[in-house]
Amino acid sequence: MVLVDDETVTVRGHLQGGINAVAETNLFWNLSDTFAPQEGFDPDTQWLELYVKPGVSFEARTAEASAVYGKVSGVGSHTQGTDAFDFTDEGAVTLEEAYLGYRTLLSNGVGIDVSAGARELKLGTGMLIANGGASGFELGALKFGPRKAWDLAGIARITKGRTTFTGFYLSPNERPVIENDNRLAGADLRHDFENRAFLGTTFVKVTRSQTPWVQAAPGGIGPPTVIPGGRDDTNTIGLYGRTGNMDGALRNWLFALDLAYQWNDRLDQSAWAGRVQVGYTFSDAKWRPSITYSYQTFSGDDPDTPELERYDPLFYEGSPSAWATGSKSSMVFINSNVRSHGVAGRIQPSPKDTITLRYNHIRANELRSPLQFGQASRVDLTPGGDPANIVAGVTDAHVSDDLFIEYSRIISRNLFLTAGLSVSDPGEGIENVVPGGVPEWTGGFVNLVFNF
Repeated sequence: MVLVDDETVTVRGHLQGGINAVAETNLFWNLSDTFAPQEGFDPDTQWLELYVKPGVSFEARTAEASAVYGKVSGVGSHTQGTDAFDFTDEGAVTLEEAYLGYRTLLSNGVGIDVSAGARELKLGTGMLIANGGASGFELGALKFGPRKAWDLAGIARITKGRTTFTGFYLSPNERPVIENDNRLAGADLRHDFENRAFLGTTFVKVTRSQTPWVQAAPGGIGPPTVIPGGRDDTNTIGLYGRTGNMDGALRNWLFALDLAYQWNDRLDQSAWAGRVQVGYTFSDAKWRPSITYSYQTFSGDDPDTPELERYDPLFYEGSPSAWATGSKSSMVFINSNVRSHGVAGRIQPSPKDTITLRYNHIRANELRSPLQFGQASRVDLTPGGDPANIVAGVTDAHVSDDLFIEYSRIISRNLFLTAGLSVSDPGEGIENVVPGGVPEWTGGFVNLVFNF
């Protein structure tokens, strides 16, 4: 929305928002009935969530190839009813973006762009650096997750042709009740090819953090060790790449690769993660069907070694189309000590309609090792039913199979409808936790989003 547009200054208004109706049955496979019956958690719930994100941005041209720019925006969000994490009628109004920047193009074709303040930043495919804001819980709008901006982002970009170097210093906008004082610094180097392919590498250094980390008990017997400030001083280097529009026999194929290695000398940590994707589009067929296979894996801590092998996923983009491990299961497991085989099929009955079906087979990488901060720690029973040992994680690698079907409709250039149904079938790793097994976890949603 252009508010002012003259020779030197352009001012735009921005307005985004949405409403989302959600229903869940047997939340978290109804494990609460076994492990926390005293809490009175209802595994069957429905709620309505809303958000609005207004803002204004400007660009003031100071010379032929130079400009000062900035943006201010806020988020108002609310959940009516009780959400998946048992928060009822919660919401908040918060600042989202507030930054100033300067960009210029030098005579040798080098572009320089520097900015500071609260703003969004996503690098590569979103494996390491993407989501700088927190939503849900006492902030409302759990599923929408409208907050993306970092609380503080110092960003410097140097561009030459199709190659971009980005240096950054980041502080995430965490929930106030779990503020862990995270600070990140690093750099990203990326080259975009003419056919829309890209290749890049990212380095991230955690310069300060109070985020705790966990390590498996020796042999997997006993409770895991909680390491206060375990994320502090962690280093991660990542490599990412994706093919674009190829010719000849590879015309309809897609190939993508992401790799990450992580280390922390203070904790004797050495961890890894990666993803490979192969896709094919039947471009000449009706409805342009496509199919994509993905395999992604994130190392867990080996309970039989004194070293720490548990991968820290940092601030990844957690949507099903990005780095979520499963649809339902991604609400339980962070991208650590899990691996997934995923298949996604898509058809487009019309240019405005898209139907996507996703399936994920999810397994733990290490048995008797934490999946998420000691989650699933329990007393392991002997065949006779007597208490034996405390176990963290699972004793069978198969944790779940997730199926998710989603329909999207472009109503207009500013209005979008999305609906989905999903089911998570627990694997042996989850079923073994409760004698007699656990039920399937199902859910659905329908939402309407506008963006001006």
